[in-house]
Amino acid sequence: MAQEFEGLVAIVTGAGSGIGLEVTKELSAKGAKVFGFDINQGQMQPFATFIECDIGDSKSVTNAFNEFSRSSKSLDILINNAGIGSLTTVENESDEVWQKVLNVNVIGTARVSRLAIPLLRQSKNAAIVNTASVAAIDGIPNRAAYSASKGAVLTLTLAMATDHLGDGIRVNAVNPGTTDTPWVKRLLDQASDAKVAKTALEARQPMGRLVSPTEIASAIVFLASPKQAAVTGTSINVDGGLHSLRIPK
Repeated sequence: MAQEFEGLVAIVTGAGSGIGLEVTKELSAKGAKVFGFDINQGQMQPFATFIECDIGDSKSVTNAFNEFSRSSKSLDILINNAGIGSLTTVENESDEVWQKVLNVNVIGTARVSRLAIPLLRQSKNAAIVNTASVAAIDGIPNRAAYSASKGAVLTLTLAMATDHLGDGIRVNAVNPGTTDTPWVKRLLDQASDAKVAKTALEARQPMGRLVSPTEIASAIVFLASPKQAAVTGTSINVDGGLHSLRIPK
């Protein structure tokens, strides 16, 4: 019996750890040939072929696609997962931080997609999935630049889905809630009491726990699947109920 993604080629950005790594593992397990674009290889091998790429740098992205083209002449799936965070408000966010976050999270998504689309246009199963965030649709404290960038990724998803409908390229997004990733662990390490800080994050989640990277990855892979050929221009919240549910006091 053929696997769901057998014969398909995928690029996953930020594939070395966290959500991207879990996406890479699942796509590989379901038959896809995966190329992991990341600054560091991390733990992606043997699940993906590592290609060094900083999505915040145009030359690095161009070089990565040149290397990719030497290994594969086709592309079916692009997962725009790489991104960075920031912990400040509008009042104390510097121009430099704004520029860095927007350059990576928004423009980085666009510059990778720009080079991927001509290849995806040739596929009969073309799909792009962007990692946005529940911060794009909810007011999360101390996330000004990050929230703005992920809001842009969410609306960019709609624009891309519209622009490339005629090309047969589906474009969707996933909105993770607070997820147990290396970035969140680094955030907790900066707290005066990591245990108390983690408890506070968990309490903010209606389900009372952090979302796992595997849960986010499953939603991403679902949207990338050829079985979802009629799904485009939509987003899935994988947030433990943070967006829609309120716990009675």
